[in-house]
Order: sequence, then structure tokens, then C-alpha cells
Amino acid sequence: MTAGISTVAAANDSDRRLTIVNPKNLYDPTPNGYSTAVIVPREGRVAYISGQGGQDSTGALSPDFAVQVKQAYANLRAALDALGAKPDQVAKLTVFVVDHDMSKLEVLTRNVKEMFGETLPAQTLIPVPKLAIDPMLFEVEAVVFLD
Repeated sequence: MTAGISTVAAANDSDRRLTIVNPKNLYDPTPNGYSTAVIVPREGRVAYISGQGGQDSTGALSPDFAVQVKQAYANLRAALDALGAKPDQVAKLTVFVVDHDMSKLEVLTRNVKEMFGETLPAQTLIPVPKLAIDPMLFEVEAVVFLD
């Protein structure tokens, strides 16, 4: 740990890890399930995972927001697995929430913390009026460091 910056080692070894940065003079975002910034090692390859919604393997969507969020993170995990990556290699998430309100934050935070533990990626939440198809209530996309 350096002055004003907390870091969390992640990924495979010290030369190939993400560095989590949460400056001490900024609001601590970790209780809300994200980090202020993440540094990707210079020699790493980066993958971009397209937005994952709450569809199950048949394409069905639950009308329940919490169910969609849980399924979207399961879908994100499947995409990571296909890349041979782990959650601690995710540098950045962007989440899109239909008709966002504060009641949805608990669901989002719980799912992020379940998937990422202490290695919380940088994250942006964007409230939207709708997504690609009308029943979609949530979508998550990721930037992943591949070593």
C-alpha cells in the first residue's frame, strides 16, 4: 500500500496483476461494490465483453430485476470462463439499469461483491429508459485483462 492509494493484488502473479486504486482523499466506493480506478499491466492483452443481460440459455427473461441481475452476472462469468479469465482480471464494468432508483443499488452491490470479492473493478452505472429489448432491465459489459 502506498500513501493515499490502496492496492489489491489480483490475477496470477506480481508482474501480471491489476492494481486497484482508491485514493484516500476521495469517497471510498468499496461499500458500493466498485473501485475508483484500476491499472492494467503494460504487457497485458485486453478483452472487451459485450453487454450481458439477464437472459437464460433459452433467451428467456424474468420480469424480476434481481433475477435478471443475478443471471447477467452468471452470463458474464460464462463469458470470462470462455476467455480463460477470472473475475479478478476484470478491470472495468459498465452497467445499464432501466428506470434506476436507489432501491436497485442493494441488488447491484450484492451481486458485484459476490462475484468480485475484494478485487472490485472500476465501474460506471448508467440509468437508461430502456435497453435492446423491452423486457431487459439490466445489462453489464466488462473490460478484462488477459495475461
